[in-house]
Amino acid sequence: MNLTVLQGLIIPFLGTSLGAAGVLFMKKGLGQQVERALTGFAAGIMVAASIWSLLVPAMEQSGELGMGKLSFVPAVVGFWIGIVFLLILDCIIPHLHMHAEKAEGIHSKLQRSTMMVLAVTLHNIPEGMAVGVVYAGLLTENTQITAGGALALALGIAIQNFPEGAIISMPLRAEGQSKGKAFFYGVLSGAVEPVGALLTIFFASLLVPVMPYLLSFAAGAMIYVVVEELIPEMSEGEHSNIGVIMFSLGFTVMMALDVALG
Repeated sequence: MNLTVLQGLIIPFLGTSLGAAGVLFMKKGLGQQVERALTGFAAGIMVAASIWSLLVPAMEQSGELGMGKLSFVPAVVGFWIGIVFLLILDCIIPHLHMHAEKAEGIHSKLQRSTMMVLAVTLHNIPEGMAVGVVYAGLLTENTQITAGGALALALGIAIQNFPEGAIISMPLRAEGQSKGKAFFYGVLSGAVEPVGALLTIFFASLLVPVMPYLLSFAAGAMIYVVVEELIPEMSEGEHSNIGVIMFSLGFTVMMALDVALG
């Protein structure tokens, strides 16, 4: 594995770790408005990354394979497979939805802190897959993916991982967990990303002809997470304008990164 790929795998994980490290320096948990802002920003990043870094390259590669006006078909099929895959995971893996984290009683068999880690870990899976698929495409050297485009996705995921790490570690601290334990849980939630990316690279490199489907699969999985977890969280309660504004900011930041570096 070359240095470029290794760098792409580490950058998103560092984003989560740095965000979780915020708990070591803050005395209080995040306010509701701050949580909405961070969640909205992360959602915007993920939506833009799904479009410019995954779906567009998937359709462009399908066009290169001679599909012509039907180049959207692999994107549609892969996208829906990603949606269904995350739907299944969402149903079979016990976790606490981010926007329902105050619910009590129904999750008595698992500690609430563990449930929160599972919730964030669940929606880190498609992010790791997305990075892995893009870098696998880069390694094949016969796709529409460039080194700059792959780096843009890794940076975008890292940027949205920063608030994500904070969103999990700081509430845990506010609930009475020690700073060290809250930081550890935040970092742990992001560890699935490089692992998922490595596995995806390994398998995707053996399946170059279906790369458009894999790119779109990652996009569908990410969009599922945004709609199921992040948008309800950023829109909860009254005066949710901050979430919408930060969503728009995250979207434009990722769009600019992809165009500038791609």
